[in-house]
Amino acid sequence: MSSRERILQRIRKAQGRGGGSPSQAELEAVETYLRAHPRGTLPPVEADLVARFRARAETMQCTTDEVATEGDVPAALVRYLKAGNLSLAGCVWPQLAHLDWKGAGLALESRGAKDSDPVGVTGAFAAIAETGTLVLASGPDTPATVSLLPETHIAMVPAARIVAHMEDAWTLARAEFRQLPRAINFVSGPSRTADIDQTIALGAHGPYRVHIVVVRG
Repeated sequence: MSSRERILQRIRKAQGRGGGSPSQAELEAVETYLRAHPRGTLPPVEADLVARFRARAETMQCTTDEVATEGDVPAALVRYLKAGNLSLAGCVWPQLAHLDWKGAGLALESRGAKDSDPVGVTGAFAAIAETGTLVLASGPDTPATVSLLPETHIAMVPAARIVAHMEDAWTLARAEFRQLPRAINFVSGPSRTADIDQTIALGAHGPYRVHIVVVRG
């Protein structure tokens, strides 16, 4: 049992819920509560979610690109990195190890990130058109470090996983995960701070740059 599981077990015991995982009855109670409390009013988002997502992401200092299929992603990454005179080496989510990174000229290792990695390549659980935000769910094949440690974060996002609102992303998560993963990270552009003289500085606590490749097919 992991430390996380032991901590959650103690919390459940303190709440009088036993020490194991949530029962089916508890999960059904949560679903009943959610159905009884519908969403509030949400701002309208125009029909072309891909265009809205890209436009909003670019206002957050991201750069974006679009390709037809997943197999086109490695070549698109090479074009982006070479255009910026950036390193072609780094790490990639194990979930994406099947793509031909080496054949495209990229030296990406399938693992979590190290401090020395210049580039980290991830997928995305979902993306939010309203705000231009990436939604990343951590797991053994999707380590959170890949989007947090390298100076350049590149994310590939299937167009079908772009939703209108944050509430839609949580609906997807509840439908696809019986239990939520250890972390769900919302990424809206490069890391930034304005702590010094109220001047925005990028890369303060994470990547200096975020590049997003939308996969249409």
